[in-house]
Amino acid sequence: MRVFFGLLFIFISVYFAFTQESPDPIFETEINYQVPDKEASRTEEFWIGLYTGTAMYSAESFSIGGGLELAYGKGISIGLKAVYFADISSLSDVLEICFLLRFYLFGIQSNSGLFLQANAGQAVFFRRENGPSIPAQWGLVSAGLNAGWRFLLGRSFYLEPVIGGGYPYFWGAGMSTGLKF
Repeated sequence: MRVFFGLLFIFISVYFAFTQESPDPIFETEINYQVPDKEASRTEEFWIGLYTGTAMYSAESFSIGGGLELAYGKGISIGLKAVYFADISSLSDVLEICFLLRFYLFGIQSNSGLFLQANAGQAVFFRRENGPSIPAQWGLVSAGLNAGWRFLLGRSFYLEPVIGGGYPYFWGAGMSTGLKF
């Protein structure tokens, strides 16, 4: 429970740190999820964000964790995602490092709204009963599909709820927040 409140505190702190333009940023922000004009010039974007979420890596309990995402592109993005998950039943922890490929469903010019994301990479498991070990006890190929919605808050700040499933986890859900450049 302390981990959950700690991650919640970090998320709220990051949110208010990047929205200091007005005295009351919650009521001043605009949610922009419109499809851009097709005639608009295509400019690529770089985005970096913090991720927090939960995943079901075992049949006994779920894991909670956080990490970092960074990617490049508009309409179609490619990037990297690194997330560390701690199992709440203290069985094992997972470090997942994946490549991501994201498609925004509102068109090639969009950078907000509904998206589908494919992840592929490595999941490295650490058993807690044996203590920390380098290298880890075992690793598996990680692959998954996610669906989410990107809300633009202002010009450079975004918020993304996401759900998905894959292997070696059964399901996952989370929230990303970050900056786009």
